Amino acid sequence: MKSPVVKRSIVIGGHKTSVSLEEAFWTSLKEIASRRDMTLSDLVAEIDRNRRQDNLSSAIRIFVLEYFKSRAAALRQE
Repeated sequence: MKSPVVKRSIVIGGHKTSVSLEEAFWTSLKEIASRRDMTLSDLVAEIDRNRRQDNLSSAIRIFVLEYFKSRAAALRQE
């Protein structure tokens, strides 16, 4: 059975690192980067700079969750 976690290399601040995320998080992260007119690397670098978690993968998952929660809340207020 194939693992739902996908490990990808990404360059953050000129340094290559590996990040393991489920495909749904990779897809969502790319969508957010596109909406912000940013590269995926730039978005991950921003998440990395602002994270409160030790683990980058966890910080990315929380960022994606919070992003879509805030969008849903904004839609409810319209």
